[in-house]
Amino acid sequence: MRRMSLTCSPVRLLSLLLLLLTALEIMVGAHSLCFSFTIKSWSRPGQPWCEAQVFMNKNLFLQYDSDSNMVKPLGLLGKKVNATSTWGDLTQTLGEVGRDLRMLLLDIKPQIKTSGPSTLQVEMFCQREAERCTGASWQFAINGEKSLILDAMKMTWTVINHEASKIKETWKKDRGLEKYFRKLSVGDCDHWLREFSEHWEAMPEPTVSPVNASDIHGSYSSLPDTWIILGAFILLVLMGIFLIIYIRWQKGEWQAGLWPLRMS
Repeated sequence: MRRMSLTCSPVRLLSLLLLLLTALEIMVGAHSLCFSFTIKSWSRPGQPWCEAQVFMNKNLFLQYDSDSNMVKPLGLLGKKVNATSTWGDLTQTLGEVGRDLRMLLLDIKPQIKTSGPSTLQVEMFCQREAERCTGASWQFAINGEKSLILDAMKMTWTVINHEASKIKETWKKDRGLEKYFRKLSVGDCDHWLREFSEHWEAMPEPTVSPVNASDIHGSYSSLPDTWIILGAFILLVLMGIFLIIYIRWQKGEWQAGLWPLRMS
């Protein structure tokens, strides 16, 4: 039986290898930012009705609560961000978003089947790859039940809990609310992520133990370290194969059709 020989030249193989290296570089350079809010319709005196945590690449580095109206930095990244002009803007925005989310909770409270205080957990996520925003989303959980997801890139809603269908329809009809969600996630979140990424990349390694936010971003989540290592290993193997092919080609064995036979 005739053996199938390789027809690609070493130049084409090298081009393919360079493309794979570029793709891996883009994936490794991916960064994500997640804002996690917990809103209560009612709270006791001295207890915050809004608490927020901010994650960079799944590492917690900022905390906020409505009682103190202060943002607390955590770890080296938090300290670096604290020294930037973004800090004041971030503190103000977290407070504003917290108040807006509480108004949403109070508006939908009549549609929630509960006699006591209600809670709204909201997670806003954005991701950047190759110097552009490649993902932005919102997830809403009512009284601990995941209910709605908004893909802010495509502006499409997904109902997780059928009991939240009416809430989704109400929010979807509010064009101003949808624009608000998109501006925060695709605009503000992406702007902060671009600035924070510079500080992140300047650090030798994460100094805060990773704390996973809820799995709200699906395919938008940052590339796990395991896949990065696997990708690097595959590229090393491809580089080795390319070197073997190039050496054989230099010796003239490629053109003579001898290399496929010897490899078998």
